Amino acid sequence: MPTPHNNAPKDAYAKTVLMPGDPLRAKYVADNFLSDARLVNTVRNCFGYTGLYKGVPVSVQASGMGMPSIGIYSYELYTEYGVENIIRIGSAGSYTPRLDILDVVVADSAYSDSSFAITHSGYKDKVNYPSKTLNDAILAKASDLGINAKLCRVHSSDIFYTDTNGETFDQIAKRTGGECVEMESFALFHTANYLQKHAACLLTISDSFVSEKKLPAEDRQKSFRTMMQLALETAIALH
Repeated sequence: MPTPHNNAPKDAYAKTVLMPGDPLRAKYVADNFLSDARLVNTVRNCFGYTGLYKGVPVSVQASGMGMPSIGIYSYELYTEYGVENIIRIGSAGSYTPRLDILDVVVADSAYSDSSFAITHSGYKDKVNYPSKTLNDAILAKASDLGINAKLCRVHSSDIFYTDTNGETFDQIAKRTGGECVEMESFALFHTANYLQKHAACLLTISDSFVSEKKLPAEDRQKSFRTMMQLALETAIALH
């Protein structure tokens, strides 16, 4: 049934949902990859769509920015809409020369100093993990497609504009074990694990702390096609 954050009917979503942060990225996936796509959620303009990819039902739902926001949307998809798998498709900043602009990353874990998990359920560890089932499916499909998807830990930060207390980016990378930074995966993994569902995270490197290269905002919406294709191909492989 509809929730305070989602006005979709109960059967509106497919079992596998792609989850970008940006609502316009959700629209881009629906417009460019899905056939018979229909807009199922418009609350707060956090768009959700369901359509067909190669004949298989797939949904895409924006999460907004940050852990509280993805925590809400993922929890409601899992508990109210019967979703089994969520694949985050997001952007990240690289801490290492191994990850260059537009490289595709598969998160094998997420480190965070956030209080999200301990506040939610008393989970005290600073690291959360994705579904092995989903990650294995993503990596197998990447191999089939010839996509060099790089497996690594991500650093999930609560703060975008932050005083790092004197830490350099390479010191943060060493302390957290993360090779790139984003703002949502830790909460997504925690929510999925708590509810015994499946979650994974695909990222495209949009900027680098090493080279100081950056993608403009418009390119963040439209230039992540390799990541989007990999997520969609994985979704239909799970069907």
